[in-house]
Amino acid sequence: MTDVHARKAATARPNGEVASGSLTVDALERAVAGGTVDTVVLALVDMEGRLVGKRLTGRHFLESAVPHGAESCEYLLATDIDMSPQQGYGLAGWNRGFGDFQLKPDLTTLRLVPWQPGCALVLADAFDEEGEAIDVSPRQILRRQLDRLAARGLAAQVGTELEFMIFRSTYREAWDSGYRNLTKATPYSVDYALLDTNGIEPLVRKIRNSMDAAGMHVESSKGECNLGQHEVNFRYGGALGVCDDHTVYKFGSKEIASQEGMAITFMAKFDQREGSSCHVHLSLAAADGANAFATDKGMFDRFLAGQLACLRELTLLFAPQINSYKRYVPGMFAPTAVAWGQDNRTCAMRVIGHGQGLHIENRLPGADVNPYLAVAAMIAAGLHGLDAALDLEPATTGSAYEGSGPRVPHTMQSARDLFASSDVARRAFGEAVVDHYVHRADIELAAFESSVTDWERIRGFERL
Repeated sequence: MTDVHARKAATARPNGEVASGSLTVDALERAVAGGTVDTVVLALVDMEGRLVGKRLTGRHFLESAVPHGAESCEYLLATDIDMSPQQGYGLAGWNRGFGDFQLKPDLTTLRLVPWQPGCALVLADAFDEEGEAIDVSPRQILRRQLDRLAARGLAAQVGTELEFMIFRSTYREAWDSGYRNLTKATPYSVDYALLDTNGIEPLVRKIRNSMDAAGMHVESSKGECNLGQHEVNFRYGGALGVCDDHTVYKFGSKEIASQEGMAITFMAKFDQREGSSCHVHLSLAAADGANAFATDKGMFDRFLAGQLACLRELTLLFAPQINSYKRYVPGMFAPTAVAWGQDNRTCAMRVIGHGQGLHIENRLPGADVNPYLAVAAMIAAGLHGLDAALDLEPATTGSAYEGSGPRVPHTMQSARDLFASSDVARRAFGEAVVDHYVHRADIELAAFESSVTDWERIRGFERL
């Protein structure tokens, strides 16, 4: 398939970024005509950061979806994790009949799917019947914040470090067992370990190579603290393209693990050991591409001050699940304090690099984060810091786990309430977006509060 695999045949995005897609429409037409590609996955990023959508025949995609898009039910952006239709959203509901919106492919994201024979994938954006983009869509939320930066002659450069845990069972076996007694891929910590020939490396190698063949610039992989825990890292780049790659990678790594008779989880906290994080690295690029943080210390200080000022009220976008908040335990490399430090891994905001490499690492998100929402939140917080000319507090030295400063919200209910009352969020994202994601949190909280957990049965079945 080398004739269609134009790994660097990228297309410029409207905001000046360059997508890492590995396939042009012309190349896809040749591949479909030659029979090397027969299926195109048309995928929308949902509120959870998952890919949902349709598999189209290659011919139908080219003849119909490229010029016109494809219909899909509005509930894809108005549902819960179980894909149960929900009432109460402004976008869709039983009172509106759960109609359709149009999924229009973003052709800059078109790429081959090396782990699925004869398959290509493209990300889509949702539009209403008037042709307006759906404003609660995660990609659209991020685009709005990128447009705010662009109006100032700035662009966001981003990198994500996404950790996961690997199990020696299939997803179906895990489901059938109630996710109990699962065997982790290694019986000991593999943090920075290299002696891993028969443990994780065969699977991680396939993931690395498959993602590289899908047009992503893979840099490295490494073991992490928990048993069977690992991460794969990619090249730092334009915010939207990096979030797109992150989402495709998360989708693809699960499919690859399944093909190998194994399972990967991106839960933020699977057990009482270390959780799985998704550290988000961010800097700003000036019009000439240079690091704006490196040349304007005042900008850097105010942008970072905005992160601290808004962290609590925007935590819901960094920690979107009930389980997310279980990560925030002292001494487990997840932050518990609203603090920043120079190369300090106990802080929520870690400043690293120097010169053109100077950037902020947000250590709050877990592996369950929706990257589009997390990056959008960081930009909104930074712009608030710039507009309000906020002063940057002194850096934390030593352990940020100690001290009496503001703390990270430790429950989803607390984060939900802070987000709902945030003037910064409502000004940056709009009333409709805030209300939409508050309602999503309400649905998750209600589902959790009505459930009876294993913990309750273990504690109470006999002994109460």
